[in-house]
Parts: sequence; structure tokens; C-alpha cells
Amino acid sequence: MSSKLSRRDFLKMCAGSAAVISLSSYLAPFMKEAVAAGAPPVIWIQGASCTGCSISLLNTVHPDIKEVLTKVISLTYHPNISAAAGDLAIKEAIYKVAETNPKNFFLVVEGAVPTGAEGRFCMVGETENGEPIVFEKLIKDIGSKAKAIINFGTCSAYGGIPATSPNPTDCKPVSKVVKNVPIINVPGCPPHPDWMVGTIAHVLLYNDLPELDSFGRPKMFFERIIHDNCQRRQYFDNAIFAKTFGEMGCMLELGCKGPYAHCDATTRLWNNGNNWCVGCGGVCIGCTEPQFPAWPMYERMPDMPVGPATSVTADQIGLVLGGATALGIAGHLAGNIITGRIGPKKADEAKEGEA
Repeated sequence: MSSKLSRRDFLKMCAGSAAVISLSSYLAPFMKEAVAAGAPPVIWIQGASCTGCSISLLNTVHPDIKEVLTKVISLTYHPNISAAAGDLAIKEAIYKVAETNPKNFFLVVEGAVPTGAEGRFCMVGETENGEPIVFEKLIKDIGSKAKAIINFGTCSAYGGIPATSPNPTDCKPVSKVVKNVPIINVPGCPPHPDWMVGTIAHVLLYNDLPELDSFGRPKMFFERIIHDNCQRRQYFDNAIFAKTFGEMGCMLELGCKGPYAHCDATTRLWNNGNNWCVGCGGVCIGCTEPQFPAWPMYERMPDMPVGPATSVTADQIGLVLGGATALGIAGHLAGNIITGRIGPKKADEAKEGEA
């Protein structure tokens, strides 16, 4: 599919956009062109979720959500806002679209997939004979025909809250239920509207998946860790850690997951570019990560060294954290240790001052 917006410029726009730029507004003209040229349709279905991902998308400001849904995304069905319901929705808006566009439509999934009790914890319709259609069957039937599945929210991407122990409904992420279909994960509880619109824009404009990380997330939004651009980073640089909420300082001791969480919330901001979690005094809870929420929410992670432990070596930090996060934190701490801002040299200077 041709587009006046090159993929390179598109990726630069997505990765570099900040709060002052509405990604939806910028992409709208190109998206309209793609839809007019016959972009693949999009079907949106919901399973075990709070519909918070849909609410987040509805908060798109420029252009407004009506224009996004009717002219920009090429959305053929959404359970909350579509006029069709019941048998009409299941037969005409979902199954018929999938059957007439095999491997030429994108399926958006919001929410985990309940598999307990033969899937009867989440029934989404019924057959002509009155038999219930469970969400697990719907997603298998439709997902198997999709060109790709886009999971919006941590629940569909990794299981999220519904799949966290004790998990009485035996919820699973979509990837555990539908096989052999390309999957894009756009996690978050909920995801930022730009992440959702931007991901759909990419697949519709270029009829292809964006570059993904090891957890299936688009790198254009999820390549960096929160810690890299946190407004409290200078406190970490100088080993100043808050002990209670409201104190100035790095909030690692209070359970901040910034060194683990991958997304661009620090620069993209929320609520029409007004704020984000740490900016309003809270900690990052790491809602874009596969581990969320099955970790201590407001407790320091045991494998994250803080306080006196900041004098350890970069190698020790690397062994503890592992992966890309380790490289970022380890390299950063090593630089501070070398320059003497934290670590043994800093401690010696403090002792000299006391003497």
C-alpha cells in the first residue's frame, strides 16, 4: 500500500513525539488515505477486562474519537460503541467480516481469555440454536483467520490482573490460546491512546507489523525504560531515595518499577499531555511488563540495589538485573561510581566531611 508518509518518517514521528504533539492528529490524514484505498478492516473484541483500554482510546483528543473510529482506523466492530449487538453483531459484524477477508483483517483483542469451565466464565453470544458462544471459541475462530492479532492492554498481552493467582477462571493471554498467527502486544493498564492508534496506523499504512521486542511490543513505543528519562533521575544519580510518599527523591525504595518498565510515558505524558504516574507523585507500577501485577506493588524489588548497595560494581548489578535493563542501570551506575558521585569515593568524602 502506498503512502506519502515513509516508514522511516513514521517511526521517527512515533518514537520522537512528545506531549505537545498529538500523534492521532498527525497521522489522521495519512490514515484516511489508507482507509480510502482499501486498508484491511479491524475487528475489536473484549474478553476478561475492565474495558479500560477502550476508555483510554476514547480519550483521544485530536481528532476526536468519532473521527478516529469512523475515518481513521477502519473499525468494523467494537462491543461498546457499535450499533450492532447480539446475533447481528456476531454473525454480520464479526464472523462474516472474518470469513470474507481471510488473512486480510486485523483482530484487536482487549482482555484475557478465560479457559476454565470450558470457557463459560465469558460468554459473548449464542448460536442460531441458542448454544452459548464463549470468548475462547470466538477468539480461536476469528483469530485463526486474521492477518495478525493486536493485543491492547496487559490482560490480552500477558494475562494481566485476570490471570494473576489464584486465577479461578483460568485466564490466559491470547498467545496461549491462538497459535500460528502473528501477534503484536501493546501492553499497559491501560495503554496510552497514541500507542494504540500508532500501532494500528502502522499495520494499516504499511500492511505489515512494526519491529517488535522480545515480548512482542512495538519498539517505537516500548524500547526505552522509564528510568532513562524519569524526572527524578537526578536523585538516583546522587543516591537520594525517598522513604515516604511526598518526599523528594528517587522512589525505588517505595516500589517504583522504573528500571524494569519499558515505555515512553515520561515524554509522551497522559491526559492530553498533562501528567504521568511519577509526575503526579506515584510510583511506576510497571504495568507494561509481563510480570504485572504479580509483584510487590509498593515494596522495593529485592533484586534492585539501592542505598548502600549503590556502591556495588556494574558487573554485580548486571548479574542481578539481567537483560537490556541491566545494561542501562549497570552502565549508569558504573558511570556514577567512576565519577565519584556515588559509591566508595562518595562515602569516603562524606567521612572526611564529618571528620
